[in-house]
Amino acid sequence: MKCPGQDSRYWKPGAIFEESCPKCGHSVEFFKDDTTRKCHHCSHRFVNPKMDFGCASYCEFAEQCIGTLPPELLAGKEDLLKDRVAIEMKRYFKTDFKRIGHATRVARYAERIAKKEAGNMAVILCAAYLHDIGIHESERKHQSTAPEYQEQEGPRIARGLLEKLGAKDALIEEVCDIIGHHHHPRPDDTINFKVLYDADMITNMEERHKEQSLDSDRIEKFIQTSLLTEGGKETAENMFSVL
Repeated sequence: MKCPGQDSRYWKPGAIFEESCPKCGHSVEFFKDDTTRKCHHCSHRFVNPKMDFGCASYCEFAEQCIGTLPPELLAGKEDLLKDRVAIEMKRYFKTDFKRIGHATRVARYAERIAKKEAGNMAVILCAAYLHDIGIHESERKHQSTAPEYQEQEGPRIARGLLEKLGAKDALIEEVCDIIGHHHHPRPDDTINFKVLYDADMITNMEERHKEQSLDSDRIEKFIQTSLLTEGGKETAENMFSVL
């Protein structure tokens, strides 16, 4: 059975339309299910601006369904992956809203810091959502949530979730490496690790501050001595200034 969205029997008016070539401005005719078209005037090939590539961003049969995926879509696949990782994290933690909330806040701060530090957003956000994914197993197997047990149990679970979602091997390896020592920085750590580390530290400090207000000197010392990136320090300064 053909996907209804790509079956011309279900098309409505406007399924065949014209778009201006972004290079030369000449009109190029598109069919609704064209992934790309080449301009006959300048030979520039560009993506169908009206096509919904949502399912193609994660479906393993996308190329068979709509043909060779354009570079613009391939570049966005990892960015869309982090949204699916967030969903899997919530499914895994079920009703543990404390851990879900913590991971979500870490991801929010990690995104802010990553924009300042130019890290790999897909790696950083996947690691942010999954950094504490081993905490339930730590409690079950070791009766403890100590950092070393989380780092021991987390990578295996994260790997299974990422493989299920079809993530690239390189991304899986880096995310699992980050999770496997996310409480313990190393001298040669990447900017991706540092962004995740700072986001987690800021979130932990924020949670402590909400439980028991911390004085400004302690907060400033934390910002200047505990965080690894300038983006993290700036994010922390902004966050604590409004608490």
